[in-house]
Amino acid sequence: AISDTSAVVDVESLRVTYLGRSGGRISAILRGLGQLPSEERPAVGQEANRVKAAVTQALEERSGLLEANATEDISKEHRDITLPSRGPWKGGMHPVTQAIHEIWEIFRDLGFSRVRGPEADTEWYNFEALNTPLDHPAADEQDTLYLVESVLLRSHTSPVQIRTMEAYHPPIRVIAPGWVYRRDTYDATHTPAFLQVEGLVVDEGVTFVDLKATLAEFARRYWGPETQVRFRPSFFPFTEPSVEVDVKQVLTLEDGTREETDWLE
Repeated sequence: AISDTSAVVDVESLRVTYLGRSGGRISAILRGLGQLPSEERPAVGQEANRVKAAVTQALEERSGLLEANATEDISKEHRDITLPSRGPWKGGMHPVTQAIHEIWEIFRDLGFSRVRGPEADTEWYNFEALNTPLDHPAADEQDTLYLVESVLLRSHTSPVQIRTMEAYHPPIRVIAPGWVYRRDTYDATHTPAFLQVEGLVVDEGVTFVDLKATLAEFARRYWGPETQVRFRPSFFPFTEPSVEVDVKQVLTLEDGTREETDWLE
């Protein structure tokens, strides 16, 4: 049986079967010598030790032979040690982070740079510099997350516009993606912390037509070339004129049919 084994693990299994301390067959015989008549113990003990030695030697020889064969097989294999090893799995990118990357790549191709600003900012940058007085409802503690007096978690990325205009001279063409915070309760469309992307262009000869063209081009690159874009006049205290943008997509379903979505603000 020992000579029929083809793997070291099989040899180890046989060792446990015959020589294992708790359940080995030969070990059981040696433990049971004390129960035999005194005149039979020497002969039985001598024979059991002889068999144990023979089995031990046969197991060691078979194990050594199998290990030598395995080493020889490995040495014959062609192994290119210059190949890179398999890197650790790094996980996947969060869908929101992926969306920010995709948005940034589109605006980068349109000639924009990326800028950042502090998430904890002052009332001046978050409200007053944006033509929003401190008695405005948006500046109330019921809507804004204050850290200490006059310092709050920014409620939009617009403070980055002010800091950018302080730091750079025109022409300016930037986007500012980042986290913003508001005292909202969780529901399908609200959360106290969310990501926002804001753009700023300062240059000579720039008109409202450039804004509409930029937003329409972004929408078609992000949602698809057949995306429809709709502009609606709106009021914002820090921009004039102001509009809100709606998009409508054309989706191709699994069965090949195509349908339009509702307008998405």
